[in-house]
Amino acid sequence: MDEVTQAVENLKSEWSQAVAQLEVCIAAIESCGKMGKGTEEAMSLPRLNGSAQDALQLLNALQCRLDLLAEQLPTFEEVQSGQATLGSWKEQYQRLRATLRSANLQAKVNIGKAAQEERELLLGGGEESTIRRRNLQTKAGMTSAAESITESLRRSRQLMVQEAERSANTLSTFDESTSVLRMAEGEYQGHRSLLMCTRGMLSTMQRQDVLDRIILTIGFLVFSLAVLYVVSRRIGLLTLQRKLADAIRSGSVSAGDILAKVQEGPAPTNAPYDEL
Repeated sequence: MDEVTQAVENLKSEWSQAVAQLEVCIAAIESCGKMGKGTEEAMSLPRLNGSAQDALQLLNALQCRLDLLAEQLPTFEEVQSGQATLGSWKEQYQRLRATLRSANLQAKVNIGKAAQEERELLLGGGEESTIRRRNLQTKAGMTSAAESITESLRRSRQLMVQEAERSANTLSTFDESTSVLRMAEGEYQGHRSLLMCTRGMLSTMQRQDVLDRIILTIGFLVFSLAVLYVVSRRIGLLTLQRKLADAIRSGSVSAGDILAKVQEGPAPTNAPYDEL
């Protein structure tokens, strides 16, 4: 069974126990004053109401815990069931509060009737009235001391419950913070690997940029040399043509001689040696 589902089942068990305890307190409050001991039962009424209020606070805390756990159930059907249980708990909580108010009203009526009967008995005189008065004084002192001790214990218990709830909330906050930190660590690891890949790509692009610059520089130099070579050759041909034209104009060389030299072709490389 899932941990959340098990926690919900434990909450249901605690709810049943708290409801049973509250119903016992309500029944005891409602029966106050019916035994003919108005003063004694009136003094025990605050203790019963304190226990009932503790039970109501526990029920309210259980509702809050179920509201938090219902959203964390593993399946959609279980979430709907948890929400339905929470709705029924809220309705039962309101009914129990109304029943507690009715029980207190009934207890006040019963205690008033019992106190009236005791006053009539005490004012009647006689030995029975004297004994009754002494017993009431003794029981009133004992009941007052017991009530003060019970109230002190109830306050201590309430403080302990509050501290336990505060510690549970602190632990849940720590767990949530731990999960958030783990998620942040995972995201950081993912971003770190992405940054490493990006850094490698940037290094490759920088190397490629340097290589492209070198290639472009070499290409530009080769192109410039080729242009210079072509221009130089072109200038040489133009100079030769200009010289030939000047020679033809001056008459030092005729066009026939030039054609004859062109037809004869270039002189052999060993011509100077033959002349020698």
